[in-house]
Amino acid sequence: MTADPRFFDVAGPFTLAQLAEMTESALADGANGAIELAGIAPLEVAGPSDLSFLENKRYLPSFLETKAGACFVHPAFADRAPAGTEVLLSKKPYRAYALAAQAFFPKQQTVAGISDRAVVDPGARIDPSASVAAGAVIEAGVEIGPRARIGANAVIARNVVVGADSAVGPGASLTHCLIGARVTIYAGARIGQDGFGFAMDADGHLRIPQTGRVLVEDDVEIGANSTIDRGAGHDTIIRRGAMIDNLVQIGHNVEVGAGSVLVAQSGVAGSTKLGDFVVLAAQTGLAGHLRIGTGAKLAASSGVMRDIPAGEEWAGTPAMPARKFWRNYAKLMKLLEGKG
Repeated sequence: MTADPRFFDVAGPFTLAQLAEMTESALADGANGAIELAGIAPLEVAGPSDLSFLENKRYLPSFLETKAGACFVHPAFADRAPAGTEVLLSKKPYRAYALAAQAFFPKQQTVAGISDRAVVDPGARIDPSASVAAGAVIEAGVEIGPRARIGANAVIARNVVVGADSAVGPGASLTHCLIGARVTIYAGARIGQDGFGFAMDADGHLRIPQTGRVLVEDDVEIGANSTIDRGAGHDTIIRRGAMIDNLVQIGHNVEVGAGSVLVAQSGVAGSTKLGDFVVLAAQTGLAGHLRIGTGAKLAASSGVMRDIPAGEEWAGTPAMPARKFWRNYAKLMKLLEGKG
């Protein structure tokens, strides 16, 4: 299955031996390191020139029937490879596959220059190696680092900093924020707008000025149409390597720990702090002022109203430890079926 050349530039082909070196994998005994592979594909549709992977044993039937030219496989399954499929051994096949995919589809290189249809304040500082597309607005005091890319119609408000090798997608808007290096901000994202802060009163709600910032550390991804409010006094902080999916809402003063993953339509209310490597599955909602411990995992559509200790898995609304939730669910089903 070849990537559509109208949309993707493909590097390669690469030999099996080259791919093994790139991905810190090992050639299985008898593997032909000289064969060339031209792309990547899932097991079900891969052909003789494609590289695939087996990570989850649920897909073992597809692996047994694949026509892939080569496949990343855990050593435990290496002897199950079908005839004609070379094996690259890895204890982390999906990670190896990701490294190979990056080799076949390298990041778009920045073409330096500022479009004559961009609006750039004379007080902005833009590195000569950076790129600014048509329709972008760059206000006074902005700093754009080396090789950074600002997409069409993006708005970078005054004094915002965008670090080296970062990319801001089309139509995104950034204000009151400092963006680190190698950050990817996808189309339509909103970063640094007012947090949702006001004093409720029967005579009329009074807006409270939001005087913090958004700090985004290095190697973060922020998905399309996601929103991150600036702090109300403290800063909103997204730590290094966090991955934020599309349509995620992060409230003021929130801290998202390093390497955390927030899946689509999740929402985090103000002043909640997530430890490192927390996972919020799709549509998870967190109340404000909570503490979610390092490595905690929340199942899809969880509604979290209390602190969660490090390393625990929770589910349900209101959320509870996952084993308790599923035990309660099983009991409920038995009652509904008249078996209780």
